[in-house]
Amino acid sequence: MISVVDYGMGNLGSIRNMLKRIGVKCSIVNDVAGIRDARKLILPGVGAFDSAMEQINTRGLRDALDQRVLVDKIPVIGICLGMQLLTRSSEEGELPGLGWISASTRRFPANSGLKVPHMGWNIVETVNPSPLTEGFNGEVRFYFVHSYYVSVDHEENTMFKTTYGLKFDSAIQCGNVFGAQFHPEKSHRFGMRLLSNFAAI
Repeated sequence: MISVVDYGMGNLGSIRNMLKRIGVKCSIVNDVAGIRDARKLILPGVGAFDSAMEQINTRGLRDALDQRVLVDKIPVIGICLGMQLLTRSSEEGELPGLGWISASTRRFPANSGLKVPHMGWNIVETVNPSPLTEGFNGEVRFYFVHSYYVSVDHEENTMFKTTYGLKFDSAIQCGNVFGAQFHPEKSHRFGMRLLSNFAAI
């Protein structure tokens, strides 16, 4: 069973549908009791960094999330904005992030000539093997929609890198904490494989 955290800013329906498609049971949790009972967590996110952190904080979810992830060490994956929330801060806002991984979130350069947001399919390159990279062979592509990217402090926390004007960390890992900047729930067989790998941890 995977628990998907509903803090008011996630694309819950598409994640639930993808998990159902791969035969993984899930529940939507939106309170402290639900998080305390969780065995695995997905932290989705669509929108602005500060708004997301404000929702998590004002709903009283932060302490329960920290307990389950940092102390009890249950597996968690942040998706899109959810991955950015795993970092300590973002150039998009002023509030501190969850800080579960030593990393920061930055904006794509405005003068790069690239369209922002970075939107569409792009190739990912495995940097460090992970339980989530099992079964990926040949060219691996995921679907992205984002204006900010994550930069880790330590290379060992990079799982995938992707090039869009610059090379950025498109998936990250630190122990039981994982993050994916792309949308596995919109990435067909590649997303199915990644979420199946997460469910198998």
